[in-house]
Amino acid sequence: MKLKSFLFFLLLGSVSILQASDRPLIKIETERTSLIYQVGDNGRLYQKYLGKRLNHDSDIQFLPQGTEAYLTHGMEDYFEPAIHMRHNDNNSSLLLKYVEHSNEPKGDGVNETVITLKDDKYPVTVKLHYIAYGKENVIRTFSEISHQEKKPVILSKYASSMLHLNSSRYFLTEFSGDWAHEANITERELDFGKKVVDTKLGTRANLFVSPFFQLSLGNPSQENAGEVLVGTLGWTGNFRFIFEVDNKNELRIISGINPYASEYKLPANEVFRTPDFYFTYSCQGKGEASRSFHDWARNHQVKKGGETRMTLLNNWEATYFNFDENKLIGLIDEATKLGVDMFLLDDGWFANKYPRSSDRQGLGDWEETADKLPNGIGRLVEESQKKGIKFGLWIEPEMVNPKSELYENHKDWVIHLPNRDEYYFRNQMVLDLSNPKVQDHVFGVVDKLMTKYPGIAFFKWDCNSPITNIYSMYLKENQSHLYIDYVRGLYKVLDRIKAKYPDLPMMLCSGGGGRSDYEALKYFTEFWPSDNTDPIERLFIQWGFSQVFPSKTLCAHVTTWNRGTSIKFRTDVAMMCKLGFDIKLDDMSQSDHLYCVQAVKNYNRLKPVILDGDLYRLVSPYGSNHTSSMYVGKDKKTAVVFAFDIHPRYGEKTLPVRLQGLNSDQMYRVKEINMMSGSSSSLKDNGQLFSGEYLMNVGLNVFTTRQLNSRVIEIKAE
Repeated sequence: MKLKSFLFFLLLGSVSILQASDRPLIKIETERTSLIYQVGDNGRLYQKYLGKRLNHDSDIQFLPQGTEAYLTHGMEDYFEPAIHMRHNDNNSSLLLKYVEHSNEPKGDGVNETVITLKDDKYPVTVKLHYIAYGKENVIRTFSEISHQEKKPVILSKYASSMLHLNSSRYFLTEFSGDWAHEANITERELDFGKKVVDTKLGTRANLFVSPFFQLSLGNPSQENAGEVLVGTLGWTGNFRFIFEVDNKNELRIISGINPYASEYKLPANEVFRTPDFYFTYSCQGKGEASRSFHDWARNHQVKKGGETRMTLLNNWEATYFNFDENKLIGLIDEATKLGVDMFLLDDGWFANKYPRSSDRQGLGDWEETADKLPNGIGRLVEESQKKGIKFGLWIEPEMVNPKSELYENHKDWVIHLPNRDEYYFRNQMVLDLSNPKVQDHVFGVVDKLMTKYPGIAFFKWDCNSPITNIYSMYLKENQSHLYIDYVRGLYKVLDRIKAKYPDLPMMLCSGGGGRSDYEALKYFTEFWPSDNTDPIERLFIQWGFSQVFPSKTLCAHVTTWNRGTSIKFRTDVAMMCKLGFDIKLDDMSQSDHLYCVQAVKNYNRLKPVILDGDLYRLVSPYGSNHTSSMYVGKDKKTAVVFAFDIHPRYGEKTLPVRLQGLNSDQMYRVKEINMMSGSSSSLKDNGQLFSGEYLMNVGLNVFTTRQLNSRVIEIKAE
C-alpha cells in the first residue's frame, strides 16, 4: 500500500512538472469579456487578466503573471484563501498544481472550461469549472473538491469562485435592509483590509442582505459608463462574499457558501460541489450589466424563462384568515371582472384539529379546514375553471407551528435543541430537510394536492422563518453539516417536483425577498421581492432587485398600502414587474375599478415588452424627487416609459429625460396610456412623432411638479 501511494505521488508530481514546463494558457471568453489563466514555472495556476475582451492573442504574452487563481490555506499567501482543509494527519496545508484542462462547447454560444488542480503531497483534487455564455456576457463558475485519503478530510473553507482585480480604486455596492425594507443600495469605497457581506440565517437567508453585489473600478459606479463587475451566488442558504484589498492595492473577491458553523467532513471519493457563482463584466456601467443578466436569466436559468407570466388576484388583503367558500367564490368572480389570469388563495385554508385562524397554529397540517371549505380545494378549482381563469394556492411546506398535529406526531422532524427552551420566529419552526423522511413529507405536500386536484395551476411557496434552535436529530454527530444539507435537501425536493410537474409555475416567497437567488429560480418562475407594497417604497425595492433580476421574475401587487397614493400610481408601479392585485375590488369606486380593468388590458398587450424587453433605468429614485425606467422590445419597435413624480418641490425645474435603446433612424409615435377614465393627457408631446435620435438626445418632458403623480408612455414605431 505504501509503495502504491508513493507511485501515485510520484506520477502526480511528474505530471505537474511536465505540464508546467509548457505553461498552458487558458482563455475563458464571452463576446465582450476575457478571463485569462496561465500556468507558472512552478506548476501553479495564475489569473493573468479579467476585463474587456482581448482580441489579439499576440498581446497576451505581455500580461503580468497575476495572482494564484485558487489560493490555499497554509502556504505563503498572507490573505484570505479560497480553500482550507484538514488532512488525516491534521496538516492543514494545501498546494494546488495544474494537471490538465478541457474545453467543451455546450451549444448556442455556451462553452465550458474545466481546469484540474492537484496537491503534490496529498491525494486532493480541485476542479475549477467555468461556463461562458458568449452572447449574454455572463460567466458561471463553481469548484469540485475531492480526495482519496483513508478517512474524511475536514473542509473549513470552500469557495465557489476567487477573482482578482487590479485598479487604482474600488467601489462596492451592496443591497441590504430588513423585512419590508429590502435591497437598499449602498456604495462605499474599499481600502486596505476586508469587507465581508454574509448571512447566517439558514433558510430565509436574504432577510438582511441580498446575495449579489456590484464592484466598480476606478470611480463610483454609473448607470451607463465605467467598468463594473456584477456578481451573484446561486445558493438558497447562507452565503458569503469577501472583498479584500491587500498591501499592493490588489483586490480579491471570494464568493461561496458561508462556512460559519459549517465545517464539512468529506469522505474519500465523494465530490463536494460548491454552488454556482455568476458574474458579468461591463464596460458600459450598471445598465449594460443588468441587461446581460436579464438576457442570461431568461435564456438559460429561470424556470420557463422564455414564457409569459400570469396576472392574478390574491385574497390576502381582502380577507386575511377570515374567509369561507362563498366569500372566496365571490372573489373569483371579482378576478374574472378584473380580467386577470388567475385567482390565488393565500394562507388560512388548512388544518382541522388546530384550524389555521392565525399564524399561531395549524402550519404543517395540509388538509382543508372543513368548516371553511366543506367541498375542499376542488370546488374552488372548478369555480375558477368555470369562469375561465386559473387557480393558485399558498403553501409553506418547510415549516411547522408547535401547535399542530405534525409537531405532535413528528417532533424528531423539527430542527430544535433537545435540552433547551424552543425559540419561535413568527410562531413557527423549521422542518429538518437534511432528513430524507422530511424530504418525502415536503414533496408529498405538493404531490398530494396535485394528485387530488390536478387543476391547481400555481403555487405560492412561502418560507417565513430562519433556522433557529439549531440542532438536527437526524445528523447526530455531524451537526456542522446542517446548514448545507438543509439546502441540498430542499433542492432534492424541488428536483422531484420539477421532474413530476415540469409545467407547474411557482412563486418563491419568503416573507418578502428572503430568498432571491438564481439557483432557486431554476425551480420557480418568479419571486416576491417584499411584503412591503407601498408603491413609493416599491420604487426603491424594485430598482434594487432590477440590477440583477429581470422584470418577469419580480412579483408586484396592487394593494391598499399607502392610501395617500392613487390607484393609478399604485398600479403603474406594479406594472413594471409581474402584475398582480391583492385588494378588495368591492371597496373601489367605479372609476378606480374601470381604471384597473383597462390597466390589465394594457399590461397584457405590453407583456412582451415589459417582461422580455431591455430595461433602461433612466432616472434613479435615489437622490431625486422623481424616477423613470423604460422597457424596449427586442425589435425596437415598441417601448414603454414609466415616470413617477414622488415628492417634487414647489416650482422645481424639471428637465427632459433622454430615452435609451431605440433605433436612431426610426420614427416613433409618443402616446400616454393608463389614464383614469374621462381624463386627458397633460404630456406636452402626447401624440407627436419623433425620431429615435431626437428621443435619445433631446428627450421627453415626462415629469411634473405634482405630488405622487405617475405616467405610462407608449412609444411605437411608424
